[in-house]
Amino acid sequence: MRDAIARTLVRVLSVLIPRGPGRHSAGHLTRQTMKPTEPRPVSPWGKPWSTPTPEHIKTLYTPLRGEDIALARPYVTAETTMALGVIRERRRAAELATMGVDYPYSYPGDHFQAVAFN
Repeated sequence: MRDAIARTLVRVLSVLIPRGPGRHSAGHLTRQTMKPTEPRPVSPWGKPWSTPTPEHIKTLYTPLRGEDIALARPYVTAETTMALGVIRERRRAAELATMGVDYPYSYPGDHFQAVAFN
């Protein structure tokens, strides 16, 4: 019985006491937008730079033109830039070493002759 009395009291008081608009109603949103806005703080980043923009930055934001771009890009083969033969020999020797095979390898400019002399 006490619960029923308490619920009835809450309902009667909620009807008698005027409430503001709900959170998701248009009245609530208009009340929010009617609040006076505070002035934004002045920041040095809000002003444009006094110096001219560097050329390398301008090129980043300049759109590409079809006349400036080559249709086929000149690719360089990896054999001309890296010594892949040396890497290939080392990998082969390491792979054979995991199988227990001693694989003597050499390449131009290696240090094996100097180590063997000592």
